Amino acid sequence: MNSLVTKEISDGVALLTLNRPERHNAWTFEMEAELFGLLHDAENDPEIRVVVITGAGKSFCPGLDAQALSEISASGRSTQPHLRTPMTYPTTIAKPIIAAINGACAGIGLILALQCDIRFASTQAKFTTSFAQRGIMAEHGIAWSLSRAVGPAVAFDLLYSARVVLGDEAAQLGLINRAVEPDELLSTAMDYARGLAANSSPAAMGTIKRQVYEALESTHEEARVLALRHWMGHLRFHSDFKEGISSFMEKRPPAFAPWDPATPAVPPPLPQD
Repeated sequence: MNSLVTKEISDGVALLTLNRPERHNAWTFEMEAELFGLLHDAENDPEIRVVVITGAGKSFCPGLDAQALSEISASGRSTQPHLRTPMTYPTTIAKPIIAAINGACAGIGLILALQCDIRFASTQAKFTTSFAQRGIMAEHGIAWSLSRAVGPAVAFDLLYSARVVLGDEAAQLGLINRAVEPDELLSTAMDYARGLAANSSPAAMGTIKRQVYEALESTHEEARVLALRHWMGHLRFHSDFKEGISSFMEKRPPAFAPWDPATPAVPPPLPQD
């Protein structure tokens, strides 16, 4: 049986590819479990410093598989999201995750893309929320992630109308970081990922990722104080800090050691007062 998500590792980067090209990579719960399992493995693999997610063929992910959607509509059966790994799971992985969006990106596929830290897309990629035109509410927290990516007014537009947005407009709206020509997409994403893997501290990237997501739900002052009281103390004695300073003083590229999964890249949260 072919894997629903394939994995390739090179130069510290794991390339995870949604692999249902015959169905345009339409989402299934089996694919969801396989993808999140690979993300869990990637977090604990010292060889992997950055993850790139893309789709096989001409699509990224156009949403939930039509057959599953039809069965849910006919039966009224719940997809039981409370029993599944949350779609926000990628945001908890202490390594950068980059989406290389090569085509249709809709519904739950767009939700997945929004859980990635950085998004590159083909100029020909098509984005749509799709929910309102299917009689569905904004699922899996997209009301939160989309409004923080593009602002409430644009989020309302995209959610209410479910209109199709192409890559260039997606970049203008802030939905993605950059739109590139289709034949340059994967190389652009992989080159960027390799740059992070080669030159950025795994411990620092893991810490920064957690800082950014926590700061979205805190005040500016809370983020400032937490950085000084908590995160700085964690990194000051880390080997990556010593190597970062030494390489700067010696005018050479840094050579950060592989991340040791036995030592969390980020410390536990502060106890509540």
